[in-house]
Amino acid sequence: MKVSTVPAIKSESELHTVQLEGLKWTVRHAYEGSPFYRKRFDEVGVKPGDIRTLDDLRRLPFTTAQDLQENYPYPLRSVPFEKIVRLHASSGTTGKRKVMVYTQKDIEDWACMFARCYEYADLSREDRVQICVGYGVWTAGVGFQLGCERHGALAIPAGPGNLDMQMQFLVDFQTTVICSTASMALLMAEEVHKRGLRDKINVKKVIFGAERSSDAMVRKVKSLIGAEHIFDIPGLTELYGPGTGLDCIHHQGIHYWADYYIMELLNPDTLEPVAEGEVGEMVYTTLRKEAAPLIRYRSRDLTRLIPGRCPCGSVLPRHDKITGRSDDMFIVRAVNVYPSHIDEILSREGAVGSEYQIHLFHREDGKDYMLLKVERAEGRDPSSDRELAKKLERDIRKETLVSPEVEIVEYQTLPRTERKAKRVFDTRQ
Repeated sequence: MKVSTVPAIKSESELHTVQLEGLKWTVRHAYEGSPFYRKRFDEVGVKPGDIRTLDDLRRLPFTTAQDLQENYPYPLRSVPFEKIVRLHASSGTTGKRKVMVYTQKDIEDWACMFARCYEYADLSREDRVQICVGYGVWTAGVGFQLGCERHGALAIPAGPGNLDMQMQFLVDFQTTVICSTASMALLMAEEVHKRGLRDKINVKKVIFGAERSSDAMVRKVKSLIGAEHIFDIPGLTELYGPGTGLDCIHHQGIHYWADYYIMELLNPDTLEPVAEGEVGEMVYTTLRKEAAPLIRYRSRDLTRLIPGRCPCGSVLPRHDKITGRSDDMFIVRAVNVYPSHIDEILSREGAVGSEYQIHLFHREDGKDYMLLKVERAEGRDPSSDRELAKKLERDIRKETLVSPEVEIVEYQTLPRTERKAKRVFDTRQ
């Protein structure tokens, strides 16, 4: 019989007790085991014994992706090598990968967190889970599989790409759950539609990971593949990997596993807490991680907290979808623009599809220009393209203060990918 991974915590006060105990342990463990953390703490004059309340978290220094890259290949390591059983890595923004190491307990904790995701998605032991994300040094594939096996469902480790094989597996194995990037799910859903397989498959749920999914993309995948639920799963290699939270079947925010880590939401410029409901940068402090604990790690991901208790009754807090990154903002004629804002505007327009590209460039006058290529919705008459483009130009100008040129293109003209879709193309020099 499957053992529940949902915590027995019944109140916020119990959760805070768990967090304080974990915070004290983490700070002491990191100070004693990591030369990096010891040096960083000594620089700000903080000792493990100074951490007495959760508010003392703010006394601790921040950790950044740059710290991980500068201390490559084993940054943040806080245990002897003989206790390390695995490493994973993600690509770095300046070349060197961000490498994280794991003890056996870290792997067990990660499996439990991921199994909790499947439990919140209301999966059973009878479910058949087709895992269509990458395997290898990155955390995606093995994380989804670990959680699936811990939960007790059947794992089908398909990996990304190879649409012929994916379609065969959907039909032959009667897959009930697909785990993939949003882009890969769209690719598969369109292939199901193209091959006329909708009535031959049995997909009930899809779990998106690794990239932000627009409302338009969710609607598209749901309609083409016939899924009842589409879930959003966050993931960060530095924070174990994917599986550190999930929206439940009520889809009113992503529950995050606050008994395994503390998440602060801070203004990325001032590094002060944002007001409830405001968007801030997600900053992580782990509570149980042995090999490479995180202490106030700046993820650069942006979201907002959702107040109140979810209809599911869980005491675990919720955050909204990740809206973007504090470092993916681009500037057009002195105006700050986030791709997620463009995405949100397009998702409200039923006449366009889910795929788009933002092109930033200079013309002969040396000024900034933005061209937005947007797919026309499937089956829509192209005669209204000009009117639709003008409407989108007005909406975007009104909400972002940037005047774009919008080009409506044929459905399925823009490239699909089994990994993360590239949305912004900036050729300005």
